[in-house]
Amino acid sequence: MDYCRGMAEQDIRQSGEAESTTGKRREATVREAKALAHPLRVRILRLCGQRELTNKQLADRLGRDPGTVLHHVRHLLGAGFLEQAPVRSGESGALEKPYRSTGLSWWLSTRLDEDEAAAAGPVQAFQEELAEAGPGSVRTFSRFLLHLSPEEVAELDRRILAVLDEYIETDDQRRDRPALGGMFVLHQLPD
Repeated sequence: MDYCRGMAEQDIRQSGEAESTTGKRREATVREAKALAHPLRVRILRLCGQRELTNKQLADRLGRDPGTVLHHVRHLLGAGFLEQAPVRSGESGALEKPYRSTGLSWWLSTRLDEDEAAAAGPVQAFQEELAEAGPGSVRTFSRFLLHLSPEEVAELDRRILAVLDEYIETDDQRRDRPALGGMFVLHQLPD
């Protein structure tokens, strides 16, 4: 595929901002593409799409140094993928500054043939998430071989995204159900 669409960040909220982008895919800017190319940033987006988390909570969950996580959080904030949620009181009574995903990355397309990291980052993040969840977490799996022209690849991509878009646009109605992640990757096989 020429494009990496929808970083599987399923956190479309009921805000006017999220609604205004619904169904309107666009090319990622250079800054957006670079922000989404790092696997740790993709994982941060996924986690902040599930619930609001502080930098410390993210660092603990990801097993990373808080300074490293903050560096990546700042990239995501700068690109518009994260926003600071309202300050809250933590368990100890201290004030916490949580972050939440804006849902923007789902609606972006990134040229994969221009930057290998744009393809490798999300795939690596998915592999890490799957390893963390364990093999028992897999709910469905399909492996296939197809012979397709570039036009047929584009049509398959369009149709799959249309189905995913329907679910993502209404995901806020199913927040009481288990969170599921996934990834659709179509790659050319070596000769």
